[in-house]
Amino acid sequence: MQGRKPKPLRIQLAEGDTRKRGVRKLRAQLSLEPKAARGLPECPEHLAGRAREAWDLWREELAAMKLDCRPDAMMLEGACVAYRRAVEADLMLAQGFTVEEPIMDKEGEIVGYKVKNHPAVAVSNASWKQLKAFCSEFGLSPVSRTRLAVEKPDTGEKDLMQMLSAPRVPRKVQVQ
Repeated sequence: MQGRKPKPLRIQLAEGDTRKRGVRKLRAQLSLEPKAARGLPECPEHLAGRAREAWDLWREELAAMKLDCRPDAMMLEGACVAYRRAVEADLMLAQGFTVEEPIMDKEGEIVGYKVKNHPAVAVSNASWKQLKAFCSEFGLSPVSRTRLAVEKPDTGEKDLMQMLSAPRVPRKVQVQ
């Protein structure tokens, strides 16, 4: 059985080192992390239709979140393919979730029919599950976005606001 996925070091630092490993150690590990080149390549030529539309949409969103890294292109391609498969399977299922399979006797004559799930049900379920996993890795689902820590530039306003909103301490008057 697998445990939880480890949190990214940036999130651990933002949370204040809740495991008490040492901020210096975390910062040292963060500086050693490999940095991927930014920017996803153009959409692969074999992706068409829904998959291409998904690529264009997600590429734009990942760039806006500053999560567009070149090594992730194959993962994004997998997400686009899974999305296309899931939607196509769901379109097949719009005509019905079951199919009739003929039951044959020993002579090869049809004696009845057996109703079973349409094969597209399994394809749909597997594809949506796979897509969910891809989206979770990229921060493209509501829950995974809440786990992402986005560092905001320090403007110094926070310190000023804390100082101004703090209760005033009366000065001691020296009696002579």
